[in-house]
Amino acid sequence: MKKVILSVTNDLVTDQRLDKTASCLANAGYEVLTVGRRYNDSPPVPEKKYQTKRLSLFFRKGFCFYAEFNLRLFFFLLFRKVDILVANDLDTLLPNFLVSKIRRKKIVYDSHEYFCGLPELTDRPRVRKVWLRIEKFCFPKLPLVITVSPSIAQLYDAEYPTRTMKVQVIRNVPSSAIISEGGTRATFGLPEDKRIIVMQGAINIDRGAEELIEAMRFIPNALLLIIGNGDVIPQLKQRVAAEGLGELVRFIPRIAPEQLAAYTALADIGCSLEKDTNCNYRYCLPNKLFDYIRAGIPVVVSDLPEMAAVVRENGVGVVIPEHSPQGIALAVNQLLNDSILYQQCREQCRKSAPKYVWEHECRLLQELYGNL
Repeated sequence: MKKVILSVTNDLVTDQRLDKTASCLANAGYEVLTVGRRYNDSPPVPEKKYQTKRLSLFFRKGFCFYAEFNLRLFFFLLFRKVDILVANDLDTLLPNFLVSKIRRKKIVYDSHEYFCGLPELTDRPRVRKVWLRIEKFCFPKLPLVITVSPSIAQLYDAEYPTRTMKVQVIRNVPSSAIISEGGTRATFGLPEDKRIIVMQGAINIDRGAEELIEAMRFIPNALLLIIGNGDVIPQLKQRVAAEGLGELVRFIPRIAPEQLAAYTALADIGCSLEKDTNCNYRYCLPNKLFDYIRAGIPVVVSDLPEMAAVVRENGVGVVIPEHSPQGIALAVNQLLNDSILYQQCREQCRKSAPKYVWEHECRLLQELYGNL
Protein backbone atom coordinates (compact mmCIF):
# COMPACT_ATOMS: atom_id res chain seq x y z
CA MET A 1 0.00 0.00 0.00
CA LYS A 2 1.46 3.36 -1.04
CA LYS A 3 1.89 5.94 1.71
CA VAL A 4 0.89 9.56 1.07
CA ILE A 5 1.63 12.52 3.37
CA LEU A 6 -0.31 15.75 2.82
CA SER A 7 1.09 18.89 4.48
CA VAL A 8 -0.77 22.09 5.34
CA THR A 9 -0.16 25.03 7.70
CA ASN A 10 -3.61 25.05 9.37
CA ASP A 11 -4.81 22.85 12.25
CA LEU A 12 -6.72 20.31 10.04
CA VAL A 13 -10.07 20.90 11.75
CA THR A 14 -12.10 22.78 9.11
CA ASP A 15 -9.98 22.41 5.95
CA GLN A 16 -12.58 20.84 3.68
CA ARG A 17 -10.31 20.72 0.64
CA LEU A 18 -7.65 18.78 2.56
CA ASP A 19 -10.21 16.44 4.10
CA LYS A 20 -11.83 15.67 0.75
CA THR A 21 -8.47 15.00 -0.90
CA ALA A 22 -7.24 12.78 1.94
CA SER A 23 -10.50 10.82 2.05
CA CYS A 24 -10.49 10.43 -1.73
CA LEU A 25 -7.00 8.93 -1.67
CA ALA A 26 -7.80 6.73 1.33
CA ASN A 27 -10.82 5.34 -0.52
CA ALA A 28 -8.52 4.53 -3.46
CA GLY A 29 -6.35 2.36 -1.22
CA TYR A 30 -3.58 4.75 -0.22
CA GLU A 31 -2.35 4.97 3.36
CA VAL A 32 -2.82 8.67 4.09
CA LEU A 33 -1.40 10.97 6.75
CA THR A 34 -2.22 14.68 6.98
CA VAL A 35 0.21 16.99 8.80
CA GLY A 36 -0.71 20.42 10.15
CA ARG A 37 -0.14 22.58 13.22
CA ARG A 38 -1.74 22.72 16.65
CA TYR A 39 -2.88 25.93 18.35
CA ASN A 40 -3.48 26.16 22.08
CA ASP A 41 -7.18 26.58 21.30
CA SER A 42 -7.40 24.00 18.51
CA PRO A 43 -10.35 21.63 18.92
CA PRO A 44 -9.68 17.91 18.52
CA VAL A 45 -9.64 16.51 14.98
CA PRO A 46 -12.71 14.31 14.38
CA GLU A 47 -12.10 10.66 13.57
CA LYS A 48 -11.19 10.22 9.89
CA LYS A 49 -10.48 7.49 7.35
CA TYR A 50 -6.86 8.59 7.47
CA GLN A 51 -4.25 9.49 10.09
CA THR A 52 -3.54 13.01 11.31
CA LYS A 53 -0.53 14.68 12.92
CA ARG A 54 -0.36 18.21 14.30
CA LEU A 55 2.92 19.90 15.15
CA SER A 56 3.04 22.03 18.29
CA LEU A 57 4.99 25.24 17.60
CA PHE A 58 6.35 28.15 19.60
CA PHE A 59 5.23 30.78 17.10
CA ARG A 60 1.70 31.38 15.84
CA LYS A 61 2.19 33.73 12.88
CA GLY A 62 4.67 35.77 10.86
CA PHE A 63 8.15 34.95 9.64
CA CYS A 64 9.10 33.01 12.78
CA PHE A 65 6.07 30.75 12.41
CA TYR A 66 6.75 29.92 8.76
CA ALA A 67 10.45 29.36 9.43
CA GLU A 68 9.74 27.09 12.40
CA PHE A 69 6.97 25.16 10.65
CA ASN A 70 8.97 24.58 7.47
CA LEU A 71 12.01 23.42 9.43
CA ARG A 72 9.96 21.07 11.61
CA LEU A 73 8.10 19.75 8.58
CA PHE A 74 11.36 19.12 6.70
CA PHE A 75 12.77 16.88 9.43
CA PHE A 76 9.41 15.18 9.98
CA LEU A 77 9.17 14.24 6.30
CA LEU A 78 12.85 13.35 6.04
CA PHE A 79 12.53 10.38 8.39
CA ARG A 80 8.94 9.26 7.75
CA LYS A 81 8.00 6.32 5.54
CA VAL A 82 6.35 7.79 2.45
CA ASP A 83 5.88 7.22 -1.27
CA ILE A 84 4.12 10.44 -2.33
CA LEU A 85 4.60 13.87 -0.74
CA VAL A 86 1.81 16.41 -1.18
CA ALA A 87 2.35 20.12 -0.51
CA ASN A 88 -0.85 22.07 -0.03
CA ASP A 89 -0.11 25.69 -0.99
CA LEU A 90 3.20 27.44 -1.33
CA ASP A 91 3.82 27.75 2.42
CA THR A 92 4.50 23.98 2.63
CA LEU A 93 6.17 23.47 -0.75
CA LEU A 94 9.87 23.99 0.02
CA PRO A 95 10.32 21.24 2.67
CA ASN A 96 8.27 18.80 0.59
CA PHE A 97 10.29 19.61 -2.53
CA LEU A 98 13.67 19.26 -0.79
CA VAL A 99 12.71 15.96 0.82
CA SER A 100 11.39 14.64 -2.49
CA LYS A 101 14.78 15.35 -4.08
CA ILE A 102 16.86 13.99 -1.19
CA ARG A 103 14.79 10.79 -0.87
CA ARG A 104 13.78 10.50 -4.54
CA LYS A 105 10.08 10.43 -3.76
CA LYS A 106 7.13 11.53 -5.88
CA ILE A 107 5.74 15.00 -5.14
CA VAL A 108 2.39 16.67 -5.83
CA TYR A 109 1.74 20.39 -5.42
CA ASP A 110 -1.91 21.23 -4.68
CA SER A 111 -2.24 25.00 -4.98
CA HIS A 112 -5.53 26.04 -3.38
CA GLU A 113 -5.06 29.61 -4.59
CA TYR A 114 -2.75 31.84 -6.59
CA PHE A 115 -0.52 32.27 -3.57
CA CYS A 116 1.78 35.08 -4.74
CA GLY A 117 -1.32 37.08 -5.66
CA LEU A 118 -2.75 37.02 -2.15
CA PRO A 119 -3.94 40.44 -0.96
CA GLU A 120 -1.94 39.97 2.26
CA LEU A 121 1.21 40.16 0.09
CA THR A 122 0.19 43.12 -2.08
CA ASP A 123 1.67 45.76 0.23
CA ARG A 124 4.56 43.58 1.41
CA PRO A 125 6.89 43.36 -1.61
CA ARG A 126 9.81 41.88 0.35
CA VAL A 127 7.72 39.06 1.75
CA ARG A 128 6.13 38.44 -1.63
CA LYS A 129 9.60 38.31 -3.20
CA VAL A 130 10.64 35.53 -0.80
CA TRP A 131 7.60 33.41 -1.64
CA LEU A 132 8.06 34.08 -5.35
CA ARG A 133 11.67 32.89 -5.17
CA ILE A 134 10.55 29.67 -3.51
CA GLU A 135 7.91 29.19 -6.19
CA LYS A 136 10.35 29.83 -9.05
CA PHE A 137 12.89 27.44 -7.50
CA CYS A 138 10.43 24.56 -7.12
CA PHE A 139 7.67 24.98 -9.67
CA PRO A 140 9.44 24.13 -12.96
CA LYS A 141 10.60 20.78 -11.53
CA LEU A 142 7.24 19.62 -10.17
CA PRO A 143 5.77 16.59 -11.99
CA LEU A 144 2.15 17.18 -10.96
CA VAL A 145 0.57 20.52 -10.05
CA ILE A 146 -3.11 20.82 -9.19
CA THR A 147 -5.18 23.97 -8.63
CA VAL A 148 -8.79 25.01 -8.14
CA SER A 149 -9.80 26.98 -11.25
CA PRO A 150 -9.00 27.00 -14.98
CA SER A 151 -7.88 30.64 -14.89
CA ILE A 152 -5.28 30.01 -12.17
CA ALA A 153 -4.08 26.94 -14.08
CA GLN A 154 -3.63 29.07 -17.21
CA LEU A 155 -1.69 31.69 -15.23
CA TYR A 156 0.75 29.08 -13.92
CA ASP A 157 1.13 27.45 -17.35
CA ALA A 158 1.99 30.85 -18.86
CA GLU A 159 4.51 31.64 -16.13
CA TYR A 160 6.23 28.23 -16.26
CA PRO A 161 6.00 27.10 -19.89
CA THR A 162 8.92 24.65 -19.64
CA ARG A 163 6.93 22.13 -17.60
CA THR A 164 5.97 19.07 -19.66
CA MET A 165 2.59 18.54 -17.99
CA LYS A 166 0.02 21.33 -17.76
CA VAL A 167 -1.44 22.33 -14.41
CA GLN A 168 -4.50 20.20 -13.64
CA VAL A 169 -7.79 21.55 -12.27
CA ILE A 170 -9.62 19.90 -9.37
CA ARG A 171 -12.46 22.21 -8.36
CA ASN A 172 -13.16 22.81 -4.68
CA VAL A 173 -16.76 21.62 -4.72
CA PRO A 174 -18.74 20.02 -1.86
CA SER A 175 -19.00 16.31 -1.29
CA SER A 176 -22.45 14.78 -1.55
CA ALA A 177 -21.40 12.64 1.43
CA ILE A 178 -21.55 15.67 3.77
CA ILE A 179 -24.95 15.50 5.40
CA SER A 180 -26.39 18.56 7.06
CA GLU A 181 -27.11 18.24 10.77
CA GLY A 182 -30.60 19.40 9.90
CA GLY A 183 -32.79 21.27 12.33
CA THR A 184 -34.91 24.38 12.13
CA ARG A 185 -34.07 28.02 12.61
CA ALA A 186 -35.29 27.71 16.17
CA THR A 187 -32.77 24.90 16.74
CA PHE A 188 -29.92 27.29 15.89
CA GLY A 189 -31.43 30.35 17.57
CA LEU A 190 -32.18 32.08 14.27
CA PRO A 191 -35.21 34.34 13.76
CA GLU A 192 -38.16 32.87 11.90
CA ASP A 193 -39.44 36.26 10.73
CA LYS A 194 -36.30 37.57 8.99
CA ARG A 195 -34.59 36.87 5.69
CA ILE A 196 -31.16 35.42 6.38
CA ILE A 197 -28.09 36.30 4.32
CA VAL A 198 -24.91 34.27 4.78
CA MET A 199 -21.24 34.87 4.05
CA GLN A 200 -19.04 31.94 5.05
CA GLY A 201 -15.47 30.72 4.76
CA ALA A 202 -12.25 32.70 5.21
CA ILE A 203 -13.30 36.24 6.10
CA ASN A 204 -10.18 38.10 5.03
CA ILE A 205 -9.30 41.49 3.60
CA ASP A 206 -10.97 42.46 0.29
CA ARG A 207 -13.63 39.76 0.46
CA GLY A 208 -16.41 42.32 0.65
CA ALA A 209 -17.49 41.69 4.25
CA GLU A 210 -17.21 45.37 5.23
CA GLU A 211 -19.48 46.50 2.39
CA LEU A 212 -21.95 43.69 3.03
CA ILE A 213 -22.29 44.76 6.67
CA GLU A 214 -23.00 48.34 5.56
CA ALA A 215 -25.46 47.04 2.97
CA MET A 216 -27.59 45.53 5.76
CA ARG A 217 -28.81 49.07 6.54
CA PHE A 218 -30.61 49.03 3.18
CA ILE A 219 -32.05 45.49 3.34
CA PRO A 220 -35.32 45.44 5.31
CA ASN A 221 -36.10 42.74 7.84
CA ALA A 222 -32.88 40.75 7.32
CA LEU A 223 -30.06 39.23 9.35
CA LEU A 224 -26.50 38.65 8.12
CA LEU A 225 -24.60 35.59 9.32
CA ILE A 226 -20.82 35.78 8.98
CA ILE A 227 -19.57 32.23 9.53
CA GLY A 228 -15.86 31.51 9.80
CA ASN A 229 -12.56 33.02 10.86
CA GLY A 230 -10.27 35.49 9.14
CA ASP A 231 -7.93 38.42 9.56
CA VAL A 232 -10.67 41.09 9.44
CA ILE A 233 -13.09 39.49 11.92
CA PRO A 234 -11.86 41.56 14.92
CA GLN A 235 -12.28 44.82 13.00
CA LEU A 236 -15.70 43.76 11.74
CA LYS A 237 -16.89 42.98 15.25
CA GLN A 238 -15.65 46.35 16.48
CA ARG A 239 -17.40 48.09 13.62
CA VAL A 240 -20.71 46.32 14.26
CA ALA A 241 -20.54 47.18 17.97
CA ALA A 242 -19.50 50.80 17.40
CA GLU A 243 -22.24 51.45 14.85
CA GLY A 244 -24.98 49.61 16.73
CA LEU A 245 -25.56 46.97 14.05
CA GLY A 246 -25.82 44.02 16.42
CA GLU A 247 -29.44 43.37 15.42
CA LEU A 248 -28.43 43.12 11.76
CA VAL A 249 -25.22 41.07 11.93
CA ARG A 250 -24.28 37.89 13.79
CA PHE A 251 -20.83 36.29 13.90
CA ILE A 252 -20.38 32.53 14.14
CA PRO A 253 -16.84 31.12 14.47
CA ARG A 254 -15.60 28.29 12.26
CA ILE A 255 -17.67 25.15 12.63
CA ALA A 256 -17.65 21.58 11.36
CA PRO A 257 -18.80 21.02 7.74
CA GLU A 258 -22.01 19.31 8.87
CA GLN A 259 -22.96 22.28 11.04
CA LEU A 260 -22.01 24.72 8.30
CA ALA A 261 -24.24 22.87 5.84
CA ALA A 262 -27.13 23.14 8.30
CA TYR A 263 -26.74 26.91 8.69
CA THR A 264 -26.40 27.38 4.93
CA ALA A 265 -29.56 25.40 4.22
CA LEU A 266 -31.52 27.69 6.56
CA ALA A 267 -30.39 30.88 4.81
CA ASP A 268 -32.16 32.74 1.98
CA ILE A 269 -29.17 34.27 0.16
CA GLY A 270 -25.48 33.29 -0.06
CA CYS A 271 -22.78 35.90 -0.78
CA SER A 272 -19.30 35.64 -2.28
CA LEU A 273 -18.06 39.21 -2.78
CA GLU A 274 -14.32 39.05 -3.41
CA LYS A 275 -12.90 42.23 -4.93
CA ASP A 276 -10.79 42.47 -8.06
CA THR A 277 -7.74 43.74 -6.15
CA ASN A 278 -5.39 40.86 -6.88
CA CYS A 279 -4.96 37.89 -9.21
CA ASN A 280 -5.84 35.39 -6.52
CA TYR A 281 -9.33 36.83 -5.99
CA ARG A 282 -9.84 37.70 -9.65
CA TYR A 283 -9.64 34.05 -10.67
CA CYS A 284 -10.94 32.40 -7.51
CA LEU A 285 -13.63 29.73 -7.55
CA PRO A 286 -14.41 29.33 -3.83
CA ASN A 287 -16.13 26.28 -2.43
CA LYS A 288 -18.68 28.47 -0.62
CA LEU A 289 -20.25 29.31 -3.99
CA PHE A 290 -20.92 25.62 -4.60
CA ASP A 291 -22.02 25.14 -0.98
CA TYR A 292 -24.72 27.75 -1.58
CA ILE A 293 -25.82 26.10 -4.82
CA ARG A 294 -25.99 22.69 -3.17
CA ALA A 295 -28.06 24.15 -0.32
CA GLY A 296 -30.51 25.54 -2.90
CA ILE A 297 -30.10 29.21 -1.98
CA PRO A 298 -29.68 31.92 -4.64
CA VAL A 299 -26.33 33.69 -4.66
CA VAL A 300 -24.99 37.22 -4.98
CA VAL A 301 -21.42 37.27 -6.33
CA SER A 302 -18.78 39.64 -7.65
CA ASP A 303 -18.34 40.13 -11.38
CA LEU A 304 -15.15 38.08 -11.51
CA PRO A 305 -14.49 35.65 -14.38
CA GLU A 306 -14.82 32.24 -12.74
CA MET A 307 -17.59 32.94 -10.25
CA ALA A 308 -19.67 35.06 -12.60
CA ALA A 309 -19.43 32.40 -15.30
CA VAL A 310 -20.87 29.74 -12.97
CA VAL A 311 -23.72 32.01 -11.86
CA ARG A 312 -24.64 33.21 -15.35
CA GLU A 313 -24.29 29.82 -16.98
CA ASN A 314 -26.59 28.19 -14.44
CA GLY A 315 -28.91 31.09 -13.59
CA VAL A 316 -28.46 30.63 -9.84
CA GLY A 317 -28.29 34.26 -8.72
CA VAL A 318 -27.20 37.82 -9.39
CA VAL A 319 -23.79 39.24 -10.34
CA ILE A 320 -23.02 42.68 -8.88
CA PRO A 321 -21.21 45.25 -11.08
CA GLU A 322 -19.54 47.05 -8.15
CA HIS A 323 -18.99 46.76 -4.41
CA SER A 324 -20.75 49.74 -2.86
CA PRO A 325 -23.10 48.88 0.04
CA GLN A 326 -25.98 50.29 -2.02
CA GLY A 327 -25.04 48.11 -5.01
CA ILE A 328 -24.89 44.98 -2.88
CA ALA A 329 -28.20 45.83 -1.22
CA LEU A 330 -29.79 46.41 -4.63
CA ALA A 331 -28.82 42.91 -5.78
CA VAL A 332 -29.97 41.24 -2.54
CA ASN A 333 -33.28 43.12 -2.56
CA GLN A 334 -33.78 42.24 -6.22
CA LEU A 335 -33.78 38.57 -5.27
CA LEU A 336 -35.75 38.91 -2.05
CA ASN A 337 -38.47 41.16 -3.51
CA ASP A 338 -39.00 39.32 -6.80
CA SER A 339 -40.60 36.01 -5.81
CA ILE A 340 -40.62 34.70 -9.39
CA LEU A 341 -36.90 35.40 -9.89
CA TYR A 342 -36.10 33.99 -6.47
CA GLN A 343 -37.91 30.72 -7.12
CA GLN A 344 -36.32 30.44 -10.57
CA CYS A 345 -32.87 30.75 -8.99
CA ARG A 346 -33.73 28.17 -6.33
CA GLU A 347 -34.88 25.74 -9.00
CA GLN A 348 -31.72 26.34 -11.02
CA CYS A 349 -29.65 25.63 -7.90
CA ARG A 350 -31.45 22.31 -7.54
CA LYS A 351 -30.81 21.42 -11.19
CA SER A 352 -27.18 22.58 -11.17
CA ALA A 353 -26.04 21.06 -7.87
CA PRO A 354 -25.38 17.53 -9.25
CA LYS A 355 -22.76 18.97 -11.63
CA TYR A 356 -20.71 20.37 -8.80
CA VAL A 357 -19.99 17.48 -6.43
CA TRP A 358 -16.65 16.24 -5.17
CA GLU A 359 -17.23 12.69 -6.38
CA HIS A 360 -16.61 13.82 -9.98
CA GLU A 361 -13.40 15.60 -8.98
CA CYS A 362 -12.28 12.66 -6.84
CA ARG A 363 -12.30 10.28 -9.79
CA LEU A 364 -10.04 12.64 -11.74
CA LEU A 365 -7.78 13.08 -8.70
CA GLN A 366 -7.39 9.31 -8.28
CA GLU A 367 -6.51 9.01 -11.94
CA LEU A 368 -3.83 11.71 -11.64
CA TYR A 369 -2.23 10.01 -8.64
CA GLY A 370 -2.44 6.63 -10.34
CA ASN A 371 -0.44 8.00 -13.28
CA LEU A 372 2.42 9.32 -11.13
